[in-house]
Amino acid sequence: MLSDNPPQSPPEEKLQATTVWSFPERGKWATHSAKYRGNWAPQIPRNIIQLYSQEGDSVLDPMVGSGTTMIEAKLLGRKGIGFDIHPEVVELSRKACDFSTDNGEFQPKIELGNARDLKKIKDDSVDLIATHPPYLNIVRYGEKEVDGDLSAISNLTKFCDQIEAVAQECFRVLKPGKYCAILIGDTRRRRHFVPLAFNVMQRFLKAGFILKEDVIKLQHNCTTTRYWGAQAKDFLLIMHEHLFVFRKAMFEESQHIFSDSRILKYHN
Repeated sequence: MLSDNPPQSPPEEKLQATTVWSFPERGKWATHSAKYRGNWAPQIPRNIIQLYSQEGDSVLDPMVGSGTTMIEAKLLGRKGIGFDIHPEVVELSRKACDFSTDNGEFQPKIELGNARDLKKIKDDSVDLIATHPPYLNIVRYGEKEVDGDLSAISNLTKFCDQIEAVAQECFRVLKPGKYCAILIGDTRRRRHFVPLAFNVMQRFLKAGFILKEDVIKLQHNCTTTRYWGAQAKDFLLIMHEHLFVFRKAMFEESQHIFSDSRILKYHN
């Protein structure tokens, strides 16, 4: 066990109320750590969980990584469910969730699994999905190569095809009327902008989701920003990511009501 009594909440807490989120200081409560490359600041899943779920709800992270979402689910009295394709990452996430809380009944279930095939999860059974997928192959996850690792894909179209499979599974397991939140950023190639986030958004809309929010999350002290800052100054530095909050419509809702929040036309 990492700690019997770690601090279980930020020193000051205020739920976000706008579509611009900024966290200059990364949260350090509980067992959160920035050592795992590419994980999101705990303030992000903490806000998502509090804004879009209730105590006792189930929270799924199909690409759990170091366990940030699961830690927050446990602290906030939610039933965490996490999967990752890397065995060593699954163990890392389990260890991160090995601490005592006042609500000891909410121990996350973290298993080896593929986000494109959530066969252990029933249809329409999850209350909230919150996840932070790889940004192409910008950051490689896991110590060993694993077949199906999204962070090993450099081709944009191939990556988005695989993300679409993730979106379809997320749509299948999410309860109608509930939310799926993903944080995704953009990149550059040959000093030109690659709109990864909007390509990913399209795939989630194609899977059937409705776009509830597009939150701009500001980046602070970003390694990639420092790298690009040292290069030629013929482009602007990317200092933001997109937090897309999608919703799965209720069965009885008239689909045309939300037509403007869906994809207009998809071209293969």
